[in-house]
Amino acid sequence: MARNRVIYQSEALFVNQEASLTGGYNQLERVQSANYSFTINRQDVNQYGQLGKLDSIIIDAPSVTADLSYYLTDGFNERALGFFCAKDGESTTAGGFVSGLLADGSGVNLIILTTPEGTDADLPARAAGANDSTIGIGNAYVSDYSVEMAVGSLPTVSVSFDALNINSDSDAAAITSPAILQDAGTVIGGNDVKLPDTITGSGDVAALRPGNVTVDISSFDGVPVADIGTDINGAHIQSASLSVPLSRSTLERLGSNSAYARSVDFPVVATLSVSAIMNEVEASNLVDVIADEVEKTITLKLLEEAGGETGVIYTLKGCSLDSESISSSIGSNKTVDLTFSTSVGGPNDSSHGVFMSGASTHPLNAT
Repeated sequence: MARNRVIYQSEALFVNQEASLTGGYNQLERVQSANYSFTINRQDVNQYGQLGKLDSIIIDAPSVTADLSYYLTDGFNERALGFFCAKDGESTTAGGFVSGLLADGSGVNLIILTTPEGTDADLPARAAGANDSTIGIGNAYVSDYSVEMAVGSLPTVSVSFDALNINSDSDAAAITSPAILQDAGTVIGGNDVKLPDTITGSGDVAALRPGNVTVDISSFDGVPVADIGTDINGAHIQSASLSVPLSRSTLERLGSNSAYARSVDFPVVATLSVSAIMNEVEASNLVDVIADEVEKTITLKLLEEAGGETGVIYTLKGCSLDSESISSSIGSNKTVDLTFSTSVGGPNDSSHGVFMSGASTHPLNAT
């Protein structure tokens, strides 16, 4: 019987740790959206004496992109996507949040499983079968990570990818790897990709509440004009947005129709934007702040319960204040918008960049 439509009930999203591998897939939790597309750039070949084109030739590697969003929980999704999220007592200084994504590699594979209409794709102990289909995105590299926190909404993460290939299979019992051999620009092939039969995430945290989000910018006490840093409970923050861009360059060479690498464009600068209702005015002077500029630390705590240990913590080290904007008008609260930034350091740099810890202790599928 022909399918009438596909809705979220019938889809599940999986990611592995290495594009060249056929195993090691983990199902991402709390996914809210998944979008993917490809673009082929062609150049028409024309000549004098003929109105129509002779041919339309592909002159560079096709562009494959994907983006997804999910509710933030306990760090399991971040670990599955290759980010470093400290757990089990690990020090956050053991690695920066994006330290594992800075070196060149083969990327990861994304698999979108679609089950028959009216069937949950997220049932435990449900093996992918011949009635299921898949869409695979091969050699996917994270190009942007951001998390949005605001009053009245659940903290949400958005992740974007640049990839090299995309394929589809009508039989999920024989899934073809979407990855390619980057040096040769040829498909890996084979029908031996296996998805896990059970949900690998913890599922302990449904979502994190905005009422339990703490943005600690108290280290910036003395910010000019607006006193929002002297007391984290007195800072009436309405929203905060953390962005870690990892824009990448496509490296190509003669003799290959595919990119042989997707390298990160350095330097990488993470930014934090904070919007708050202004309450007090503090004695300060911009000239003095410039003269005594010191890099500081900001902490974002997103917990399931106030004062609890379940959830995630982001720590931004080596931060500087980039801008402050105050807005006031008839009929609305006076607000202040602040932007902070920090440069992402190397794997051994424990004083600059973004660091993360999470409550998730569930092991990832390695094979």
